Amino acid sequence: MRSDVMPGSAGGRIAREVKASSPARLLKSTTFLNKKKHQLMFKEQLYIIDKLEGPRLDEDLSSGLRNRREGVRDLMSFQEKQCNTPSSELNQVNSIVKHASDLLDNNMESEESETVEEEGFMSIAPLLQAHHAMEKMEEFVHKVWEGRWRVIPHDVLPDWLKDNDYLLHGHRPPMPSFRACLRSIFRIHTETLNIWTHLIGCLFFLGLGIFYMFRPNISFVAPVQEKVVFGAFFLGAILCLSFSWLFHTFYCHSENVSRVFSKLDYSGIALLIMGSFVPWLYYSFYCNPQPCFIYLLVVCVLGITAIIVSQWDYFATPQYRGVRAGVFVGLGLSGVVPTLHFMISEGFFRAATIGQIGWLFLMAALYITGAALYAARIPERFFPGKCDIWFHSHQLFHVLVVAGAFVHLHGVSNLQEFRHGVGGGCTDNDLL
Repeated sequence: MRSDVMPGSAGGRIAREVKASSPARLLKSTTFLNKKKHQLMFKEQLYIIDKLEGPRLDEDLSSGLRNRREGVRDLMSFQEKQCNTPSSELNQVNSIVKHASDLLDNNMESEESETVEEEGFMSIAPLLQAHHAMEKMEEFVHKVWEGRWRVIPHDVLPDWLKDNDYLLHGHRPPMPSFRACLRSIFRIHTETLNIWTHLIGCLFFLGLGIFYMFRPNISFVAPVQEKVVFGAFFLGAILCLSFSWLFHTFYCHSENVSRVFSKLDYSGIALLIMGSFVPWLYYSFYCNPQPCFIYLLVVCVLGITAIIVSQWDYFATPQYRGVRAGVFVGLGLSGVVPTLHFMISEGFFRAATIGQIGWLFLMAALYITGAALYAARIPERFFPGKCDIWFHSHQLFHVLVVAGAFVHLHGVSNLQEFRHGVGGGCTDNDLL
């Protein structure tokens, strides 16, 4: 006769928490500990199994124990692969786990003979012990893991973290928490420069944006309109750079988190391109608002389309690297038509001098060069394993994006000054 733990009881709640610990979660939380910490970690795992040996165990608790047992085995297998040769500690743990597993299997097959009262007590006590042991284990593992993880080679990464097979070493392992991901920005790995180039760039444009927005109204002809068009650019730049450094910081947390932040990252690129068009179109067609509005509408439609396409899960996979670059380069090249329109209406010399077309071309060259390096994975394609930490294609792409955004801001600012100066205003013929 058996007395089950009621689902709403404390024992039932604890059992559900124990059951929730899957092998994948255990492996993820404890994979890359310092070797000197392995024995302590395994003892914590085996403590749970050992403390819960008894004549009978609750069914939910038993399932949780089996998961932990498989998690320990997976962890040992992974560690053996990573270290190439199994350590003596792992061999010792292997025999202990086998013994504990046999006891657990035998325990589940044993006949029950105690009374209902005894069964009730015996089913709750192990659960309380399990809950306490699990809390100790998780606290220990997270503290040690976050302080002791080490970079790993590309071939040991899980599939969802594999993106560039020319970067052979220096990758972060899957992280057990957002805090661990955030702390990893102060470590040296393949993503360090990716994070800091756009984090610093984000702070730079945030500061410039605040400066522009709080400039006195005397600096503008139409303060509200001009602050809106500059605000659109700064908002696009800040969101793009923010989504980028956040993605590169947190994408190693889990596959789902990586998928969410990658979609934000790609959306940010489209927002930067759309935001960059706003002030340039406004000041280029300063005296002719109709084509300005039409071109801006077309760019927004194309940008929103790019954002929608980027939400497709396959868009973020390595196989679609070229497609990603093509989508955003194509969105940027949609500015060719309004540029030609402006050059024809103003004349090439006037467009190149007062229209700041040269800065626009330089911005386009920086963006296209960065996208081409990213898509072709240059230079690491020609030097596999030599550019893992410094100067690989994604880092160069990030630097060129920040440089391109700054060049564009400089050109648009010069164009604004011209429109506010002598000869830059609108005549009656311009408004007809």
